[in-house]
Amino acid sequence: MDQKTHDAGMKMRRQVAGNEYVDKAMSNVNDFNRDFQRIVTQYAWGECWGDDTLKPRERSILNLGMLAALGKMEEFQTHLRGALTNGLTPNEVRAVLTQIAVYCGIPVGVDCFRIAKPMIDAHQKK
Repeated sequence: MDQKTHDAGMKMRRQVAGNEYVDKAMSNVNDFNRDFQRIVTQYAWGECWGDDTLKPRERSILNLGMLAALGKMEEFQTHLRGALTNGLTPNEVRAVLTQIAVYCGIPVGVDCFRIAKPMIDAHQKK
C-alpha cells in the first residue's frame, strides 16, 4: 500500500462524501472487505480524485452522469451530496440531470430528479 496516496485519498473521500458517510463505511470494515475499502480509498479517491487535473466539481459532474448511466442510484445519491458539497448549484444539478435524461433515457432522468429534489432541499436548509 502507498500510504501517502491512501492518506490523500482518505482526505479527499472525507471532503467529498463527508465524515459521517466515511465513518460509517470504515466502521463496517472487516476481514472480508478490508482490502476493498483500501482499494476504494487509495485507487478511487487517492489516485483518481487526488489528481488535480480536474477540479472536484468537474469530477462530481462526471460521476453523476456515469452512475446514472449505470443505474447505480445509491452511489448516485452519495455523489449528488458530494456534488453539492463541491459547489454545484441546484440549477447546475438540474442541467446535469436534464442531460442525463436525454442521453441515458427519461426513466433514468426520473429516478435522478426524484432523488435530487429532497437532497437539494435539505442541502439548502443547512
